[in-house]
Amino acid sequence: MTSYLIGITGGSGSGKTYFLDRLVQAVGHENVTVISQDNYYRSMDEQTIDENGVENFDLPESIDDKKFSDAVAHLRTGKEVRVKEYTFNNPDVVPKELVFKPNPIVIVEGIFVLHYPEVASQIDLKLFVDAKDHIKIKRRILRDKVERGYDLNDVLYRYENHVMPSYEKYIDIHKRDADLIICNDKGFDRALDVLVNFLKTKIN
Repeated sequence: MTSYLIGITGGSGSGKTYFLDRLVQAVGHENVTVISQDNYYRSMDEQTIDENGVENFDLPESIDDKKFSDAVAHLRTGKEVRVKEYTFNNPDVVPKELVFKPNPIVIVEGIFVLHYPEVASQIDLKLFVDAKDHIKIKRRILRDKVERGYDLNDVLYRYENHVMPSYEKYIDIHKRDADLIICNDKGFDRALDVLVNFLKTKIN
């Protein structure tokens, strides 16, 4: 089996995960495998440290792109992939072994999905989820505080010094490479309906 690959990218807080969850639900969990760049972060001792001694996880080199690319290639050609869950250094979370099985549709998700040529070249349909800056930072605050245990000052520091500079340099430029741009300021139901109907033809 050769899977049909969809790449979903966009700025942090743009709503990629919510859009992805709705997409998988509509297409059917039994038809889709989702693999995220987030589980291919390099270890803490390999991360770049900024001038204030803070690890910067928003650089392309923070990800083991070779390992990530290999995993995408394996899924594309019908091979199972296993990887240890990355817990964002949250001591309250015990990492699990994640198992990704090939399916007719494989979704590759992450902010650098279109930045790495070895990943982007494998993708059949490229999606860019977009939102206004003030909406993205609100979503980022809620996510990092609740899910990852970061305090507000840390979230705001990383957003200003890491997230936005990286977005402007490495991510926003790939809008022009996208096949579809999903505007997610208020919702995306119509775009989702169009995409789901198209993907059902690929499954059939």
